[in-house]
Amino acid sequence: MNQSIRRNRPTGPNHRTLHLALAAILAALVALSFVVAPDASARPARRHADVVYDWPIGDGDVTRPFDDPALPWLAGHRGADLAGSEGDEVRAAGDGVVAFAGSVAGRPVVSIDHDDGLRTTYEPVLPGVAAGQRVAGGEVIGTLEAGHGTGADLHWGARRGRDDYVDPVLLVSPRPVIRLYPLRQ
Repeated sequence: MNQSIRRNRPTGPNHRTLHLALAAILAALVALSFVVAPDASARPARRHADVVYDWPIGDGDVTRPFDDPALPWLAGHRGADLAGSEGDEVRAAGDGVVAFAGSVAGRPVVSIDHDDGLRTTYEPVLPGVAAGQRVAGGEVIGTLEAGHGTGADLHWGARRGRDDYVDPVLLVSPRPVIRLYPLRQ
């Protein structure tokens, strides 16, 4: 056979092999971009110190304090009662999303999930908001109704997770006391 007619086999990779390799590399890069890149819409959880809470009604006149039971199944008072009058506006203690606004056992209740993982509950409050609605701290969420405690007290509860109740009064920073002193005596 004539040597000049015979073709030598190519020593490098053919085009099909190159295309398959490039496709595999591209697929791997796309897959890695989903694993490595954080979700742009995800907000980092805020630490408790970053979250500001305020009294949902009045200036914090507590008529019945929080009473954490020794065991989860024992009786206690898993919230604090704050003095109020029927018809008073009740405000969100902090920024969050309304988790529930409706009736529980015949009583009107509003619950808010806050950005730090805390859930606050307000009762008896006739809701002025709806579940899923975003609220700002200090925004009116409803009106106080009679029927709790000795009159129209607001029961304000707070918990983390399912059963970790916390004293809501401790969420509110104490107000600084401002005293004026004379310049001369």
